[in-house]
Amino acid sequence: MNKHLIFLLVIFTSVSFSQQKYFIFFRDKGINKNTYLSKSSSEYQTALSTLTEKAIGRRKKNLGDEIIRFEDLPLKDDYLNELENTGVQIIHKLNWFNCVSAFIPSEKVNLVKSLPFVEAVKPVKRISFKKDFLPETILKEKNFNFLTNSYGPSFTQLNLSDIPLVHSKGVDGRNVLVGLLDSGFDWKKHSSLSSRSVVAEYDFVFDDSVTANQDQDVPGQDSHGTLVFSIIGGFRDSILIGSSYGSSFLLAKTEYIATETHIEEDNYAAALIWMENLGVDITSSSLGYSEFDPGEDSYTYEDMNGKTTIVSKAVDLAFERGVVSFTSAGNEGNSKWKYITAPADAFSVIAVGSVDSQNRLANFSSVGPTYDGRIKPEVVAMGVSVYGALAGTTDEYRYANGTSTSSPIAAGVAALLLSKFPYLINTQVRSIILESSSNSQAPNNQIGYGLISAKSALEFPNIKNIDDSYILTKVIFDSTKNPNSVSLHLAEEGNAFNTHSFSTFKDDSYEFVLPHFPDNKRLEFYFTYQDSLGNLFRIPADKNYKMLYGSLNISLNLNSLFNNLDYTVSDIYPNPFLPNKHKVVRLNYRSAGNELFRLSIIDAAGRSIKEISQVSNVGENIIEWDGTNDDKIISSSGVYYFLVTINGKQFGKKLVLLK
Repeated sequence: MNKHLIFLLVIFTSVSFSQQKYFIFFRDKGINKNTYLSKSSSEYQTALSTLTEKAIGRRKKNLGDEIIRFEDLPLKDDYLNELENTGVQIIHKLNWFNCVSAFIPSEKVNLVKSLPFVEAVKPVKRISFKKDFLPETILKEKNFNFLTNSYGPSFTQLNLSDIPLVHSKGVDGRNVLVGLLDSGFDWKKHSSLSSRSVVAEYDFVFDDSVTANQDQDVPGQDSHGTLVFSIIGGFRDSILIGSSYGSSFLLAKTEYIATETHIEEDNYAAALIWMENLGVDITSSSLGYSEFDPGEDSYTYEDMNGKTTIVSKAVDLAFERGVVSFTSAGNEGNSKWKYITAPADAFSVIAVGSVDSQNRLANFSSVGPTYDGRIKPEVVAMGVSVYGALAGTTDEYRYANGTSTSSPIAAGVAALLLSKFPYLINTQVRSIILESSSNSQAPNNQIGYGLISAKSALEFPNIKNIDDSYILTKVIFDSTKNPNSVSLHLAEEGNAFNTHSFSTFKDDSYEFVLPHFPDNKRLEFYFTYQDSLGNLFRIPADKNYKMLYGSLNISLNLNSLFNNLDYTVSDIYPNPFLPNKHKVVRLNYRSAGNELFRLSIIDAAGRSIKEISQVSNVGENIIEWDGTNDDKIISSSGVYYFLVTINGKQFGKKLVLLK
């Protein structure tokens, strides 16, 4: 059965498009690769001009001053003009991929392929839409016996992840911009959505600014996106409250829903680029791509490696620019496929599976691992009988099932975290979400790191750097605590603990200025406090937090500092890498012994600047890089791709280097 997964029930009609859309990839951007980041160049200034002030601020927070990457530079106008002169109809300009999507007359395909600036011409894959597996339940406001709280029927789905508690502390997601990619949004008419802050919306299917149904849409087109939007952003007192209702939103219609649909990867990539340029902090999508229409090349499980699909690569490029991305794991748990679907296979995305109200895994929830062995999904949230708005009405609601309903709940938790701590960079947000979930000490390929919790995420300690001092923040929501009794107990790993008092305290948050240590020194710590009766509490109760001094990530299991994604090959740390400060970056990997290890470090222009190889020892191995190329010259600021090969199996990692 052909599959495009977008996980809530909609109504279908038959639509057929006769034209074939293609990706046209260019050989270059028509500029000298050695000078492409010159801030005085017109290309650099053009790339900068596409970013809003919010996007620039988010990039600076995550990347430092080197905020423009090679992928951001514009496509060469001469190439675009020549294509149009040959009769090509350009649809989307995807500068991140140095390509366009376009309709090419059949008799001109070979001509376009022969153009000297064209690297490749590949069909844009067209995807069948799959119905949800369970019928919806439609209910009107007046039919409910409301719960005795302001959340109404939405209380259960939020309370499972401790969201109402965080809301009660005044944290509602404000000052965070969330982007939703879906089938359409009938938000202006529905009472739970009409007052929400929508910064911008765009229809990438029909190229206009209306995401609700129009004449050219099939009935039910905007049903799915409307429900998803309400789960994260809705607000109707005593009826429906979203997980991050105080946030602002960007809405992208990327999917066209019909029996013989043309749901295309270029829409998704174009929407992510649009959102990133507008300054989005968090994105959430409730869709997945696996198998395709008859006559099209289908993706296979082997392609679920984070490196194949346009949508997965687009998510990782957005992450490089500071965006946190969530997506549904998929509803394939009961099918022959069973695995997660793209873009849930992306390296940096947080793929979200589904559990019921008792935190039991839903049998439809897709599982991992990725083809290259990474744990998926990352987290789970409630995805059975989730309550949300019904499109086409002003006051009707429904219950629905699917990982598309769990993804907006989880994305809302990240928005609450970023709202409380706006200084966090996206790698910290991702790490905290994973570390604070219920199964973080034993992640698996059914529930990943476990049930996501807003309370646990906000209470997990975090680090910020101010004027070369590291400040540790700990939230304690326990209302019975003696506020003056909170202490930090800190030690170099294996040494005695020293007790430190907090420097500031506000709204349940305690800040501690850390003593100075050598970079990458392993530290461990815990907190204590007393309640109003003098009872002593230790956090964590029976373990210690761990960190590498100079890194912004904290763990309950030091291995996860090396590896939030898998631990055959670790993440690179520290990341971002400042050569003058950190001296070296490290990568850990495990080996059975006598395996050939090869590392190729590749710059943004695709050139291999450094090759490292060795025969591996049994157990853990460590590789270091000082930032120099094979000519022993320090590398330029930018994004570098680490391609690791161990006995023929490949792993990809990315590093940001800032001089």
